[in-house]
Amino acid sequence: MFEGVRTVMVFADSPEASARWYGELLGVPVRVDLSDTGAVYAWVETGGVELGFHPADDARNPRGGSPVVYWNVADLDTVRERLLAVGCEHHRGPLAIEPGRRIAQLRDPFGTVIGIEGP
Repeated sequence: MFEGVRTVMVFADSPEASARWYGELLGVPVRVDLSDTGAVYAWVETGGVELGFHPADDARNPRGGSPVVYWNVADLDTVRERLLAVGCEHHRGPLAIEPGRRIAQLRDPFGTVIGIEGP
């Protein structure tokens, strides 16, 4: 039935700017599409998962209605410090959720809450 996550859609006020920030952070290319209505959509891919940035639209995805995506990281403290250094803001954590497993949440420069999980 389900084989894994392929795409995570992020609703953003500026899809292209958001995608470019993530592209630079992850060291991956950015694809930008312009729809026939003039809306901008942007995409990055890492680890076999596509991150799609869609124009924010309260009618289709009310703010705060998106799930939090957690990125698996090798060292939570190191990655958290890097994210803070490139413009993220602390949201919550780090929290120990079980022995050897911790999580933290940050808000990216565009307001999207992202999670990191690792030792």
